[in-house]
Amino acid sequence: MAFHRAVPNSVGHLGSLLEAFLPWLGLVVVMLLLLALLRRSATALTALLLPAAAWTHLFGGLLLPGAVPGPRDLVVVQHNVSDENTEPAGTARALADAGPDLIGLEELVPPALAVYAQTLAPDYPYHAVRGTVGLWSKHPLTGARLVDIKPRGVGETWSRGLRAVVHTPHGDVAAYVAHLPSIRVRASGLASSRRDESAGLLGKAIAAEKLKTVLLLGDLNGTVEDRGLAPLTSRMNTAERGFAFSFPAAFPMARIDQVMARSAAVRQIRTLPPTGSDHLPVTARIALG
Repeated sequence: MAFHRAVPNSVGHLGSLLEAFLPWLGLVVVMLLLLALLRRSATALTALLLPAAAWTHLFGGLLLPGAVPGPRDLVVVQHNVSDENTEPAGTARALADAGPDLIGLEELVPPALAVYAQTLAPDYPYHAVRGTVGLWSKHPLTGARLVDIKPRGVGETWSRGLRAVVHTPHGDVAAYVAHLPSIRVRASGLASSRRDESAGLLGKAIAAEKLKTVLLLGDLNGTVEDRGLAPLTSRMNTAERGFAFSFPAAFPMARIDQVMARSAAVRQIRTLPPTGSDHLPVTARIALG
């Protein structure tokens, strides 16, 4: 069991709050190691070996070089474009310039939605939108439908889940685009119950998916270490390389924009330059098969 699991989630979701910023604990360990060296304290150095080893076990692999691109790779971009984005055309062009096969977008609202559709159409002739989430593809799409991930107590117009089949040159892939509810940090702790409930609904939908290969692109409002996303991370592979902190765009502290896969490997994930959104786009390379 990872050391951070020892922090309980029963009161104020403190475990999830810690896990949201877990990679940054590496900086604390480094500073303590430097202090121990300056003080020439063998006892302090010995005591710090365990947290240093734990951090390296959890995150050291993300720092390694990515694998060489393969012939069955699929490149995807995930971006919460923000419903307050005043530059939808520029945002769409920036995402298309990255040359992905698939683009998953959240917070699509009129009239910006029409701008995204028009700007992306030349390079991405296939697209599907349900509610405020959408998928653009270079490859044909079929079977687009709504995925109900609405938690209890949320209005009927709330629609943030989409599933479609992508007919890639290497076989059919079920692609999901999702935007889980936001979380809030309060005096009582982390308010994430609705996010966790929505993650559970999405996890059940993916578990019931009949196609073998599944991709998930979305603003999940949580890091892959966050136990609240366990219904997803327990079923899907996460990025093997890269931190790709995506939020907030002005000073990224955590990656809450995720790309996950079932029966495929997320070889590497990285951020793209800022757009008009408060999130950074992320792009990932998926090894199919």
